[in-house]
Amino acid sequence: MSQSSYNQVWKEAMSELSRLLAEELPPVPPPPQRDRVVFFQQLATLYVRYVQVFRQLEEAHNMLVHPQKRRLILLLLKGVMGRVLELKYEMVEKEFSEYHYVDDILHALKLTPSALEIPIPYFFVGERSKEIEERKTMLLDVLKITSMDRVMTEEEAIKIIQMVERAWQGRVRAKLNKEIRFSNFDRRHRAKTAGSAFNELAAIRIQKVWKGYLQRKKTKIARDEEMIFLGMVMDPKYQVPLSAEIDAQAIDTSIRVKQKKHEEVYQNAIDEILKQIREMEWNDISKTLKNQIRQWFYECRNDTGLFPDYPTVEEGGSAIIFAEKTPQQVKLEEIALKEEEEATSKSKGKAKGKDDKKEKGKKDKGKGKGGEEVSENI
Repeated sequence: MSQSSYNQVWKEAMSELSRLLAEELPPVPPPPQRDRVVFFQQLATLYVRYVQVFRQLEEAHNMLVHPQKRRLILLLLKGVMGRVLELKYEMVEKEFSEYHYVDDILHALKLTPSALEIPIPYFFVGERSKEIEERKTMLLDVLKITSMDRVMTEEEAIKIIQMVERAWQGRVRAKLNKEIRFSNFDRRHRAKTAGSAFNELAAIRIQKVWKGYLQRKKTKIARDEEMIFLGMVMDPKYQVPLSAEIDAQAIDTSIRVKQKKHEEVYQNAIDEILKQIREMEWNDISKTLKNQIRQWFYECRNDTGLFPDYPTVEEGGSAIIFAEKTPQQVKLEEIALKEEEEATSKSKGKAKGKDDKKEKGKKDKGKGKGGEEVSENI
């Protein structure tokens, strides 16, 4: 397929996605569905349709070479993947099972069961190979740093040597017992099957094994021929890679090379543009911003007669100056802020005065009690 064909696939996916969004978010929200079967049917239909959109976007992102288009498709692809997971979670929650019967939906949408297969996106591994290798290298370095060679003590070494020696002695004893047991069995067996009977039994066993091997081989050949005749297995002569498959692999490789090349050109262009902006336009932008700030201060002085205070960080800093506000609006905001501060300070003063009065009343009561005690003592 050409690049225009993949652009058409992207266009179809976007059209279907627009229809899905219009159905899920109508202008007038529909009433809640109380029938459990109908509700699950709606969820399953949305799930199947979103899977088809996901497959189309994944194919377009995988085969297009335009870097800006691939970035936009990647954002859409991640969003559709999230929606597919949400629908799958709701389906499992409603049916209490991870396996669902959607054959009727596939039949209605004229799809095959293979359309439900979710491919692993290429950008998961293919476009993150460098990042994955760097991560592996970092983990290996961390493991090298954290892994410390522990020195073995003398007691541990003695225990290991003893364990190995005892295991060797056990194996030797087991081997001797096995040889003795087999020698006794062989002597008894020879005594029983002496003469021609032993030879006939040996010949029968050999024939049995050989005939079984031949029959299994013939059965396998007959089964393979039957499967080839029924069309269930491909004939070996057709299993050789065809010229069309070789051409498809070559095209896929060339697309990967073009993607990397265009991505490098795109990144270099971005770096070059940023460099030009810093070198050529940075000074002009800085001068323009300074002139705007200066003009704002002059306008405030002409309207109010005084230079205003520079906005603090809490107030927004220079962002307030570039918010396209007139000096009158800024002055009104400053007045409102001052009035709010005065109101809060007054409320705090009133509360403090009440506390002082309460404390003074308590002190007066204490003095009165002290005078009464003195008079009684006199």
